[in-house]
Amino acid sequence: MNILFVCSSNICRSPFCEYVFRDMVAKDPELQKRVSKVASAAVFNRMYKIHPKARIALLREGFDGAYIDAHKPSFKWGDRHLFDEADLIVGMSRANKWVLPLRYHRKFVTISEYAEGAYEKVPDPFLMKEVDDYLAVMDFLKAKLVKFADKIKSLPADGE
Repeated sequence: MNILFVCSSNICRSPFCEYVFRDMVAKDPELQKRVSKVASAAVFNRMYKIHPKARIALLREGFDGAYIDAHKPSFKWGDRHLFDEADLIVGMSRANKWVLPLRYHRKFVTISEYAEGAYEKVPDPFLMKEVDDYLAVMDFLKAKLVKFADKIKSLPADGE
């Protein structure tokens, strides 16, 4: 399964999901049987570097600064192959779906709907002034990723 995490600008929530979930896959043989690629992209704004507070959140998760700084935000028009290759496009809110071309709608689900079966918007931390408030959103998102991983692990692996 190829998984693409999306948010508005690919500088806060979706790269956090990409890095954290890719790390979860690397450390879990059950996820490795089911997930072949993890990526992230923007559906609305074209940006050029990861948000400084997202960098703080990823450093807190144990990621190397150079690895984080290598993130180049992807955008739906310039990196359309990511959307074409994705088996599952995972958004932070339902609004993410409505700015996607129609051909991708059938692949789209919000992280909360996939992980828990009910919609719960992941707040956009972009404008949060306090680092603690920003990190609280990332903690909320990480909890969703754990449930997301559990759901993925419940799927049959290739060859099963």
